[in-house]
Amino acid sequence: MFGLDGTKAAAAPATGDLIKDSSEATFMADVIDASREVPVIVDFWAPWCGPCKQLGPALEAAVTAAKGRVRMVKINVDQNQMIASQLRIQSIPTVYAFWQGQPVDGFQGALPASELGKFVERVAALAGDGGLGEALETAEQMLGEGDAVSAAEVFAAILGEEPENAGAFGGLIRAHLAAGNLDQAEAFLAGVPAKIANAKEIEAARAQIELAKQAASAGPEADLRAAVAADPDNHQARFDLAVALNAAGKVDEAVDELLDLFRRNRDWNDGAARTQLFTIFDALKPQDPIVLRGRRKLSSMIFA
Repeated sequence: MFGLDGTKAAAAPATGDLIKDSSEATFMADVIDASREVPVIVDFWAPWCGPCKQLGPALEAAVTAAKGRVRMVKINVDQNQMIASQLRIQSIPTVYAFWQGQPVDGFQGALPASELGKFVERVAALAGDGGLGEALETAEQMLGEGDAVSAAEVFAAILGEEPENAGAFGGLIRAHLAAGNLDQAEAFLAGVPAKIANAKEIEAARAQIELAKQAASAGPEADLRAAVAADPDNHQARFDLAVALNAAGKVDEAVDELLDLFRRNRDWNDGAARTQLFTIFDALKPQDPIVLRGRRKLSSMIFA
């Protein structure tokens, strides 16, 4: 993923940071202390153990696939017998998961790759979203304050950790829109993973792109106001005025004009007023007062 300046976003931690060999001397730092920040999976093994040679690489692959949400520490029990004794390791391979300094899960013997994946995901879930939720909030705050460049960098970094994070993908698209990069926003929209293509965050970004494209061709607000004042039944002028108002950030006024157009002729241009209203609603947050008020008024007219 890339930020607004074209530089590559922060990537997931390197494998060397995620998986390491440990010993009695470093166990406290590598496992107990480290597990207070991210869950740590400990693989107890020995060079002479056949099942260990099968389990180890498969477990490493599952940990790597988790992209930093868990770490893995390998303990050779032949060289670290005191730890093995303290943790009552009676057979190998044995795997323990530590979180907040305590063993919280584990198993003995080799497991198939599918079960290893489930185990790693279960352990990763102990830490929630790994701080991604806070990062999303920070990026949204940056975007709300007008710092689209910084917001894009944070959204892109989140996607480096979680490529199918709909909130970060939608936010990155909106950040490019806020910076005036319509083409780049459309390119990112085209690259949205199929799994999240219909997520509400992506739908919101898609709606904002549509509104941005309309805004590029919006006529002068003053001229359109004059045209509507001269002929209140000039539906095209009223529709264009709503587009211009929305482009100017006067979203509540745009919604009012579209509601008036719907009231006057709900079938005009294949129901264009209603379609445009839904596009605006989709671009905003569901609990936005403009959305709540607009939907309420539209519903009252539909079912009147």
